[in-house]
Amino acid sequence: MAQSSVDEKSVGSETYGFDAIRGIQAGREFYVGMCPLKIIPKLFIFDDYDIPPELRAQRVLSEYRISPIKNYILNNPDDYIFSSLTTSVDGTMKFIPAASLGQGGKLGRLYINMESRLLINDGQHRRKAIEEALKEKPELGHEMISVVFFQDKGLKRSQQMFSDLNKNAVKPTKSLSILYDHRDKFSKFIVGMVNIVEIFQGRVELEKTTMSNRSTKVFTLNGISDATMHLFGISKGKKLSKEEEDLTKEFWDEVSKNIPEWQLLLEGKILPAELRKEFVHSTTNSLNALGIVGRVILQKYPDNWKEKLRGLKDINWSRKNPEWEGRLLLNGRMLKTTLGVELAANTVLKKCGVSLSENRLKYENRP
Repeated sequence: MAQSSVDEKSVGSETYGFDAIRGIQAGREFYVGMCPLKIIPKLFIFDDYDIPPELRAQRVLSEYRISPIKNYILNNPDDYIFSSLTTSVDGTMKFIPAASLGQGGKLGRLYINMESRLLINDGQHRRKAIEEALKEKPELGHEMISVVFFQDKGLKRSQQMFSDLNKNAVKPTKSLSILYDHRDKFSKFIVGMVNIVEIFQGRVELEKTTMSNRSTKVFTLNGISDATMHLFGISKGKKLSKEEEDLTKEFWDEVSKNIPEWQLLLEGKILPAELRKEFVHSTTNSLNALGIVGRVILQKYPDNWKEKLRGLKDINWSRKNPEWEGRLLLNGRMLKTTLGVELAANTVLKKCGVSLSENRLKYENRP
């Protein structure tokens, strides 16, 4: 940022100045400026009580989202990436094209009167995370982020802009986030593991969290990831030790050996679509239940856990089996609840000859 007295009559005596590009969108000029991180907290004041109350109410910050973004900046100072902030400007803006480009030039300097009100339409959590990161690492202040500026007198269009930007934003699926997260060691391990464990090879949907009836895949990447977290009782971001990684591969191999339909799949005697349609054991909730079962058995029977898993062979995994009603199914349709997963895990544990602890029996008594 630079303060300037350029074109004082049309902009004002004190201005913010940015290197910027000019464009047209929906018949209106807008600008993309380069802003040093250190001025972001000063330029965009979140608790600006001049902002209409209905707009402030829409921009309540979620604290749980700020810390991960801040840590992302601090932990990856050499390769973090931020998309542009989008802001409305209620005040005077003046774009001065570079002299060599003439008045129609798209590249130049953007000047904004310092008395203008600037409201972030998209990126308020990034703004706050930047502010928090700078407290711990001030040297990041000289790095830049792009900001898209729209003229909005009286901030009248801001509500609609906020709605449009958030309504049409599409978040990546959990599977795709795992696939593309090369920093997270756990995610990298899961992606690598599905190419090693035989039952998963070529049968995992890597992008979506649901599958069409004609899909040739059987499992989802996020389902395997969630189930493996249940296996060790961990949350995302926890790195597994080499021993735990080896145990994970061994566990899923052993599970596959003891589920008859999974063996038929390996032998080519059942189609993926048929398996998904007729049985419950490839769904995310079922995998999660198997992960919980694995954690209990590994803790109680560290030396003969494989023997206990043989009980999986005697389970009726058919969707028509009434034992899954209220656990994995509700009126024949998949039941997607945490309690259902825990109850399904209890069913599997009992089939494997494992008595339920007091903590696990509590799930049976919940309404």
